[in-house]
Amino acid sequence: MAMQRNRYRRRTFHRRKICRFCVDKDLIIDYKNPKVLRYFITERGKIIPRRISGNCARHQREITTAIKRARNIAILPFTTVTR
Repeated sequence: MAMQRNRYRRRTFHRRKICRFCVDKDLIIDYKNPKVLRYFITERGKIIPRRISGNCARHQREITTAIKRARNIAILPFTTVTR
């Protein structure tokens, strides 16, 4: 019985996500640039976590701060209207 279970298991290969800001030093995280920040926000306006976006911890903190600053000066929305 144990042999049958092992026969049907598939090997999963998880590709390691890399931080795009560490790779490309020309990319700048700026709260005044909504094009860069939109990639890290869901449709509902939530910040995408680090494990999904693939950022390193340092750049994820910078992105979070930039998104919060952009929200406060109304460049990015806090939430979307759903009605």
